[in-house]
Amino acid sequence: MPMTEHLPPRLRPPRHKADPLARRWWTAQALLTVTAPATLTGLALFVPALLFFPGALVWLGPPLALLVAPALAYALVMPSWRYKVHGWELGTLAVYAASGWFWQKRRIVPLSRVQTVDTVRGPLQRSYGLATVTVTTASTHGDVKIAGLSDADAEHLARRIGEAAQLVPGDAT
Repeated sequence: MPMTEHLPPRLRPPRHKADPLARRWWTAQALLTVTAPATLTGLALFVPALLFFPGALVWLGPPLALLVAPALAYALVMPSWRYKVHGWELGTLAVYAASGWFWQKRRIVPLSRVQTVDTVRGPLQRSYGLATVTVTTASTHGDVKIAGLSDADAEHLARRIGEAAQLVPGDAT
């Protein structure tokens, strides 16, 4: 009789997704932090070469394409990929969060370890009506951030986590 391996159960995706507007927020972030600087740098090199050193375009074109193409691809691909990954769930004993896009992370945090719950809204997030809930724990692994929530969902989730954490006895107090 063949031996069967006992594989650990797979962690299912969290029940709740980020707000659909989060894709626009992540796209705007990508454009402001990666795509625009790379494109401007490419233009700053391309235009003078075109005007003053047209022969240089033969060898300057490929490096410029290697600079700008990944930045454009990042702005086009990352937001929808990230939206598929990001999610959260609040259970009776723990908070479960999934984040990332290329490097994906899933964390389950016992409510007994929750120390503080914060809601953060940067200027760009505010323009899209979004917020991030940060759950600080009594752990060396750092905070759990649930990004891309609507303002109302963020306030509701922060309040629910705070209330639930008070009901669970633990060592974070």
